Order: sequence, then C-alpha cells, then structure tokens
Amino acid sequence: MQVIPLSEGAFTIDKSKLFVPFNADVDDLQQRAHGSLLVEVQPFLVITAEDVILLDAGLGFTRDGMLQIHKNLSAHGISADDVSKVLMSHLHKDHAGGMSIAKEEGRAAAFPKATYYIQKQELELALDKPSPSYIREEVEFLRGATFVHLLDGNGVIDGYIRYELTGAHCPFHQVFWIVDGGEKIFFGADVAPQLQQMKSKFIAKYDFDGRKCMELRQKWWKQGEEEKWTFLFYHDITSPVFNF
Repeated sequence: MQVIPLSEGAFTIDKSKLFVPFNADVDDLQQRAHGSLLVEVQPFLVITAEDVILLDAGLGFTRDGMLQIHKNLSAHGISADDVSKVLMSHLHKDHAGGMSIAKEEGRAAAFPKATYYIQKQELELALDKPSPSYIREEVEFLRGATFVHLLDGNGVIDGYIRYELTGAHCPFHQVFWIVDGGEKIFFGADVAPQLQQMKSKFIAKYDFDGRKCMELRQKWWKQGEEEKWTFLFYHDITSPVFNF
C-alpha cells in the first residue's frame, strides 16, 4: 500500500474552535490565546490494489480558486476523480470541510466518483444539533445523497477495510483499519491524533470521553506494536506516519 500525507499546514485552536494558521518561522505560540493547541491538519491518501482511499478531507480551504486538498492531490499526480472511497472518521469542520466544493447551484461532492462512508448517527448529529465544531452547510449536501453509504456501528467494507464506532472524541466517532498485501494501516483520527499521545496517559478536556480515548490509545498502541501496524496521525506536526 502507498500512503500519501496531504498536509494542509499547522494551526492553533482554542476554545473558540477557530483554526488559525501558524507559521513556526514567524509566529509565537505564547502569543496565541491561553490554552491554544498547535496541530497539523492532515488527511491521508491510501492507495491499495483495489482503491484510492481518502481518510478524512481537511478544512476545505481554497487557494488560487482551487480546493487545497485538490492542489495537494494534484502535486502527486492524482485527480479528485481518481478517489474511489472517502472514509470519514467524523464530521467536525477540520475533517469535513474538504468533502465538498461550493458551486453556484450549491455544494457538490469534491470527489465526484467516490463513495463516502459515514456513520449514520454522526451525520444526524451534524445536521440537527447546533455546534461550533460542525458547519451544517458543509454537510447538508450529504443528506439523501446516492454516493453516501451510511454505516451503523462496526463492520467491514469490501472485505478489507474494518471500521469501529468508538465514540470517545465525539459521540459517533469511528476509526479504520485497512489490510492489504500483508500490511495493516490504522487511522485513529481524533481518538488517536498524535504520536506522543499514544505513549503517555493523557486525558484531554476537549474530548467527549477523555478517559475512553486514553484507554483506547493504550490498547491500540500495544496491539499495533505486536501486529506491526502503520499508524496515521491526523494532527501530528512532525510524525504523521509511524511504522513499528
């Protein structure tokens, strides 16, 4: 399998839930609001023998009139039409903004030939419960769409992609394992967002259930070491991909 990190850059975020670009060469974290976190926003492309898979979709920023995630794909010689599956861990705005693109007639799928896999209850929550973490107009286009495959709980997609409803970070968050050619890739999204969090007992106040997040990270880290997983970390500045 080929893994391509699609970095959209570093950002700080505080209790306002606003993502503010951060340039380490000129910006000072201490000058940001108290409690600001420094995170990367980094979807991943995984190319298997069967599919071109996008794991989460980034913030949805545009540059020079082009969606950032499209520019990142293009830099690797890949078009939006090449993507066959979009696997969404959850629909918070820093993961879901790049799922769609604004057009005169409304928002349309940014990956027009892909099937989007989303937990049913997560979509319902994003559409029906006001929250600064969700941007309703960015997910409204998913309602009733034929290209959306709604998942319910745990299961397997096409015999080689396993998904598990974990909750923990938000009530209906899910994670993925992709197994192909003897390799196993794990994407824990915001339950397992950074390498350092896997190595320490850390309970975050911003998680729906921080203790469960910590316990899941400990379990996955031990299992991943035993089974030689490749970990993908969506919010890690320095180590987006880790191999045992």
